[in-house]
Amino acid sequence: MFEQLTDKFDRAFKILKGQGKITEINVAETLKEVRRALLDADVNFKTAKEFTERVKEKALGQNVLTAVSPGQLLVKITHDELKDLMGGEHSDIQYQGNPGVILMSGLQGSGKTTFSGKLANYLKTKKGKNPLLVACDIYRPAAIDQLHVVGEGIGVEVFSDRGNNNAVDIAEKAIAYAKQKGFNVVIVDTAGRLAVDEEMMQEIERVKAALKPTETLFVVDSMTGQDAVNTAKTFHDRLAFDGVVLTKLDGDTRGGAALSIRAEVSKPIKFIGTGEKMDALDVFYPERMASRILGMGDVVSLVERAQEQFDEEQAKKLEKRIKKDQFDFNDFLEQIGQIKKMGSMKDLLGMVPGMSKLKDVDINEDAFKHIEAIIQSMTPIERQQPGLINPSRKTRIAKGSGRSIDEVNKLIKQFDQMKTMMKMMTNKTQMAQMMKQMGGMRGKM
Repeated sequence: MFEQLTDKFDRAFKILKGQGKITEINVAETLKEVRRALLDADVNFKTAKEFTERVKEKALGQNVLTAVSPGQLLVKITHDELKDLMGGEHSDIQYQGNPGVILMSGLQGSGKTTFSGKLANYLKTKKGKNPLLVACDIYRPAAIDQLHVVGEGIGVEVFSDRGNNNAVDIAEKAIAYAKQKGFNVVIVDTAGRLAVDEEMMQEIERVKAALKPTETLFVVDSMTGQDAVNTAKTFHDRLAFDGVVLTKLDGDTRGGAALSIRAEVSKPIKFIGTGEKMDALDVFYPERMASRILGMGDVVSLVERAQEQFDEEQAKKLEKRIKKDQFDFNDFLEQIGQIKKMGSMKDLLGMVPGMSKLKDVDINEDAFKHIEAIIQSMTPIERQQPGLINPSRKTRIAKGSGRSIDEVNKLIKQFDQMKTMMKMMTNKTQMAQMMKQMGGMRGKM
């Protein structure tokens, strides 16, 4: 996400490369490019102007430490201002109550129904809640069908009342049903329109007044840029929603909505959608997003994703197998499965500092499929004892997987190298010896 904006920021800061100090001239030149980058990202002109003025004010007159270059200092100041522009601190969603009620609002096509499912899945799997989805779009039967399909896919019940044209009545019946059946969070998916109209606003106002929701969320398609901000202002004037959800941030978005919406409506961004899958939902952290926009990565989120797939008992067993030199292709296949659960490779690499700048690297999301095909073409004994794989076995494995013998050879070689390295990493004595040897080699150079 934000590849174009990241690239333009990077080019802007290169103006200060090699400069000995920050001056009004070189800062002005850099911030001119920063402002242009923000405007190209569809950030409101006033917001972009005020942003660069704040950065300039903080940058001028600052003493640059010997260990810090003027460019690094300006990046730090810009990072802090970006974080503040997007809200400063993380804001949690409120779902407490008996039941807690979360009301969705937004235009048709913004991704409300998909997000409702993602939020239900998030609350169920990560917060231990028992959510109920409610279909309150009385105008589009397809929306009701879609919510039922979404609910079935994540194992969450959906309440609907087909033929009932009273959204308030449906919502109230859903709350009563939730109390009766023991659901502790109710997520209400409301109707949207292609454009804001009075009938829609009056209806959702009535639903909100009747339900008194714990949280009202405005769901907006981030690809609509400044239009998203204008729509948010209109909805907020009528609904006074509590938070914003930005969907489709994995698409061709310029980032303007993420950067402008908080400044315009003074409400926090709470979630971002980064794909169609039900687990493609991230809690929004302004500081982490600022780091990603500036190409600094997001290691904290990367670690959190890894921890979600981390099984402590399984890790201990794996460590024992590595120490005993028993790590085999079955273990390797299992680790690939854990990595795949963390998300797309492109998204994961974007969280690694510096990796977002590798624009020309073609990230093949299906890269693991070839490895899996080769391993799955091995017999159980070959997976357990890779040393048995001779040339004739390699030929059979290559044919069975639809890959070349060279690829099979390459995988086996990489597996052996990885196995050796992993064993070293788990053996502190060997690791210390290796570091000592490396130190000796460095001394001889």
